[in-house]
Amino acid sequence: MAYIEFVDVNKSYGNNKVLKNINLSIEKNDFVTLLGSSGCGKTTLLRCLAGLETIDSGKIILDGEDITYKNPRDRNLGMIFQSYALFPTMNVFNNVAYGLKIKKTDEETIEKEVLNTLESVGLGDKVKSYPSQLSGGEKQRVALARSIVMKPKVLLLDEPFSAIDAKLRRSLQIKFKELHKEYGMTSIMVTHDQDEAMFMSDTIHLMKDGNVEQSGSPTDLYLQPKTQYVASFMGNYNILSGEEFSRLTKGKYMDSKSVVLRPETIEILLSKVRVDENKFYQFEGVIDDYIPQGNIVRFIILIEGVKLNVDALIDNISNFSIGQKVYLNISLEKILYFD
Repeated sequence: MAYIEFVDVNKSYGNNKVLKNINLSIEKNDFVTLLGSSGCGKTTLLRCLAGLETIDSGKIILDGEDITYKNPRDRNLGMIFQSYALFPTMNVFNNVAYGLKIKKTDEETIEKEVLNTLESVGLGDKVKSYPSQLSGGEKQRVALARSIVMKPKVLLLDEPFSAIDAKLRRSLQIKFKELHKEYGMTSIMVTHDQDEAMFMSDTIHLMKDGNVEQSGSPTDLYLQPKTQYVASFMGNYNILSGEEFSRLTKGKYMDSKSVVLRPETIEILLSKVRVDENKFYQFEGVIDDYIPQGNIVRFIILIEGVKLNVDALIDNISNFSIGQKVYLNISLEKILYFD
């Protein structure tokens, strides 16, 4: 049996059915992400697990126990909100110690546990500081320390990095992953950011319109999307109609299925090379634009009225210019087809 199970879970707000017969399993010690666009039901599912929302029907099982209607404070779950929710009149030590004091833990244990936890999140020198004296990243780590000091069965993260700048966000993501492993936690994060989900997760559950569209490892969802929606959400695929792809192949492709191409699987060349036509398609087009994206550059190639995104290493950018004729090769094995 999985560590956490959602069994036929349904939830509505009035006539709006937010969760539709959700069946989902989560293994112990996994870092799991509920991924999807706004309104897909991911935050509602997290709040149902925490007990902050009641479900209309179904069951929620945690470590073999039915917790569907259990009081939130009795579920032993830690939750970190986007807003941090720190007490402004308490210093860092007392913010982290608050839950232990509520449980009437003895003072010696409180001091030991709080100081050890603050050291583990890199805030050992901020014990006497107040929230107003901390950066956004430090506040987020205080919120993390406050949760993990309680040794929860599961740590719930609701869009924890969305209010933090990109560079600090990556360093915090690394720290969270380290602590997740160090403490042997089961962590469940909600996000709409597919890059964040790919970086953080052992398992991703991609949601759409109250349903789980696909579950699997980040690699599974990226390389083997089961639906066109998954392909469009994971990795900026080129998605072409059968008619458009037929134009690109000059009639060699005769099916009506949609065609999905990953930008990094398309080879861009300055001159035409001989290829095995049983294994490759070859297109001739013109560079319409290009967009540097860190270590890669995204070329927008115009072919027969169709635009294709093609990714290449940034080192290649000096070889190409807008308006230049180029040749594209793609292996037939790299192409996905959807009805």
